Amino acid sequence: MSHPWPAIIDALIAALGDDRVIRRKEELLVYECDGLTSYRQRPAVVVLPNSTEQVAAAVRICDRFGVPFVPRGAGTGLSGGALPLAESVLIVTATMTEILDIDLENQRVVVQPGVINNWVTQAVSGAGFYYAPDPSSQSVCSVGGNVAENSGGVHCLKYGVTTNHVLGLTVVLPDGAIVTLGGAVAEPPGYDLCGLFVGSEGTLGIATEITLRLLKTPASIQVLLADFTSVEAAGAAVAAITSAGIIPAGLEMMDNFSINAVEDVVATACYPRDATAILLIEIDGLPAEVAATGDRIQQLCRQNGARTITVATDAADRLRLWQGRKAAFAAMGRLSPDYYVQDGVIPRTQLPYVLQEIAALGDRYGYRVANVFHAGDGNLHPLILYNNAIPGQLEAVETLGGEILKLCVQVGGSISGEHGIGADKRCYMADMFSAADLETMAWVRQAFDPRGLANPTKLLPSPRTCGEAAHNQGAAWPALERY
Repeated sequence: MSHPWPAIIDALIAALGDDRVIRRKEELLVYECDGLTSYRQRPAVVVLPNSTEQVAAAVRICDRFGVPFVPRGAGTGLSGGALPLAESVLIVTATMTEILDIDLENQRVVVQPGVINNWVTQAVSGAGFYYAPDPSSQSVCSVGGNVAENSGGVHCLKYGVTTNHVLGLTVVLPDGAIVTLGGAVAEPPGYDLCGLFVGSEGTLGIATEITLRLLKTPASIQVLLADFTSVEAAGAAVAAITSAGIIPAGLEMMDNFSINAVEDVVATACYPRDATAILLIEIDGLPAEVAATGDRIQQLCRQNGARTITVATDAADRLRLWQGRKAAFAAMGRLSPDYYVQDGVIPRTQLPYVLQEIAALGDRYGYRVANVFHAGDGNLHPLILYNNAIPGQLEAVETLGGEILKLCVQVGGSISGEHGIGADKRCYMADMFSAADLETMAWVRQAFDPRGLANPTKLLPSPRTCGEAAHNQGAAWPALERY
């Protein structure tokens, strides 16, 4: 479909200013992908609004000309959610970086979508507060992107993911209307439209102001590192901890491949290189509670085969233990020119079986797979190492990644825990949801976006682009794509 781009660009310049409209081909290259770098597509034009009104102006122009638009935050997403279309306007909120209001008395803060995740905690930590959702990319990912993907992080086991900490949103709808969803309190009356919007991946509109819930900094924090000689033993320790009614703030697992990768890069000097698996366990609360819970966790880990247990209570020591886990994805860059990461979720009891199956799949396809994941809630992050310069390898690892997602669904899990569906996993939605489920989702999407202009070709599958899914579902497909 061809659009009158000179007229569209002139309208965008008139509304936002010449310096906020990027249209030179060499400048557009910066925006041709998000964190899923295997997929690339240059947009027709990029706009950089700095206010709700400018976002609304850009969206109204798209609506007037019937042009699809793709929202983008910091571009750190791993599922291709911000992948542009060739004939699209990319609306980038990265310059909307103001913290608009801090209300410590009511434990909330209002931010623009371009505010970096970690900035929120930095802004309030001096007063004894923090923002709980903490993706590994929290030093670079934006709150707006976290809202779009419903991001999680290390502390999601105890404190929940982004949707549990968003109280209200100012949203620009796909026709350019500005609406408020939710509010300043946790449980407003009426439909939970705020909860519906979080995780919608830019298909229902663009959040331009976000009210977040703050938490008091715990009085005491302890981090334990337990190492094991088998993945099965580490998985059994995870099950034992949660079965005992203990809910750690964070409970992470790394395999030997990942341990050595991060030690080579970060050199924490605290991850035992000969361990088959390690658990990182964080507990917080009142000092007496933390001490008693820490003792109980150590007992359970030893009962399930832990060789050694390191305990850190000092802030610097805790940071050192977490440093390797936070750097795990980046560390893979030293081992391989490219990696493909998936984001499946499984029941905790299935951890040993699923990890064995992933290893077998890696052997069958001939690719190394590193496992770093949120063991406490069963959110796996298998990293498949490959070389995109070698023809056929990308297609092979995509197939391998799909097999892992199908395995997760087969054992009672999900195809995504926090990375979203985006362009990468939408063809596997039919493996998890029935045609009636998908049709219901499409109805919700169409209620917000009847013209299908907001981030089309993302999240929901269609028979035109998802041949395997179409084969599985037959003809029972909603009309998802108008563009």
